[in-house]
Amino acid sequence: MLDARTGAYTAVRPARTGLLRVGAVVPPGTADLTALRVLLTADLLSRTAELSGLQGLTVWVGASGVEAEADELGIHPPAASLADALDGPVDVLVTASGLGAAASAIPVRVGDAEADGYSDLLAVRLALMASPYHQPVSFTSDSLASTRETVARWRRLVARWAETPSRPIPPSAATALREAFADLDTPAVVALLSELADDEDVPAGARFETFAFADRVLGLDLTGDIGRI
Repeated sequence: MLDARTGAYTAVRPARTGLLRVGAVVPPGTADLTALRVLLTADLLSRTAELSGLQGLTVWVGASGVEAEADELGIHPPAASLADALDGPVDVLVTASGLGAAASAIPVRVGDAEADGYSDLLAVRLALMASPYHQPVSFTSDSLASTRETVARWRRLVARWAETPSRPIPPSAATALREAFADLDTPAVVALLSELADDEDVPAGARFETFAFADRVLGLDLTGDIGRI
């Protein structure tokens, strides 16, 4: 995990065995898409923890007004949503750029995010995950339209692959996914899936299992079209 204080990667060591507690703080005046990026990053941390057998628990602070959009974005609801302060210590604190963090938590800071306009929030989710979370991003309507088509295409492919015999995830892909998720390197995961989608040398059943596994963190509902097309 990239510690925003030091600029170096550090291991997350939960204070409680089997539980990763993630705080997400949205300061007053934060633009909606940046606020959603804070909540998304906390959601991704919780999901990656669950891949390692931990329970992920999130607490939101200052997220009032974006809860409905967060739900549409596929963000799991928090264990608690507080107006002013965190209820006890957290292991990781996700904040907007420039906001301080408690000394006891690893600070993870996200860059500002903006868009010309957006309606398909799952496309926004993929667009955000395709960029390093700590870098500022700006999306045009054209770039989001392209991302929306990528999500739709991946769903169609996954539905088609689901009709073929299952095969194990290729070992190289499994290793790459776990290493990327451990560092919250979602751009590497998105790039891997983009390449794998067109790799006819990999059996369809193996591609299905890879996409389904990755979606446990990505949260794009990539299996949603199975049985529909």
